[in-house]
Amino acid sequence: MRTARFLLALLATNIKASFALRGAFWLQAGFMVANNLIFFTVWLIFFDRFDEIRGWRLGDMALLYGVAASSFGLAVILADGVRDLARMIVEGDLDAYLTQPKPVLLQAAASRTLPSGWGDVISGAVLIGMSGLVSASNLAWVLLAPLLGAAAVTSIAVLVCSLAFWIGPMGHLARQLIEFTVLCAVYPTSIFSGGMRIVIFTVIPAAFVSHLPAELIREGDPWVLVSAVGGVALIAAMAIGLFHRGLRRYASGNRFGVRA
Repeated sequence: MRTARFLLALLATNIKASFALRGAFWLQAGFMVANNLIFFTVWLIFFDRFDEIRGWRLGDMALLYGVAASSFGLAVILADGVRDLARMIVEGDLDAYLTQPKPVLLQAAASRTLPSGWGDVISGAVLIGMSGLVSASNLAWVLLAPLLGAAAVTSIAVLVCSLAFWIGPMGHLARQLIEFTVLCAVYPTSIFSGGMRIVIFTVIPAAFVSHLPAELIREGDPWVLVSAVGGVALIAAMAIGLFHRGLRRYASGNRFGVRA
């Protein structure tokens, strides 16, 4: 309970800080809304000429992109620190968290929030609503899907960035891998076949960011729920395990500052 209260207090502080400069906050969020909606116009143009792409229609794409955007938005609002984790490891910035009696990974993950993430959440909600696939019967899945996707994004980021314990400087590469995973998440599963379909469920687990959560909304199948929750839980367990294994070989940066 103490850890949960600490996390909520840390998240509240970060969110309040992001709202402090209201002009910058709304500018970043607004630009992200515009960016996502402009990107989605590509699919509007495509489906204006073609009815479907391997069974996927415009509404399905709006749902998929909306889930992906809102998942990434929630991840960077609540735990943007994970995307900077590789740099923290290499430069010894974890020292300040080691002085605290709270989990190191939890502190590092929640140490930052990204204001533009609110733009992702807003545009994601708009696209999900535009899909025409939301109803009273699947409202619970609509609320759950972005949470599952956000957990997947965060876990994937931790998993990738934790490799810095062994590889060394890879902050730029880690960010590219995270962004590539999110990029794969905004394309329908039907365009992936054979070995590539296996890849997006394993090596690049984009399917857990948006494909399975969106499928849960579309179908409401209990097996899809089990697959999505089980897959995200497995990725999270692997990420936490790899981070703590790497932490045992962590070389201090001799930072004398502590976090209050």
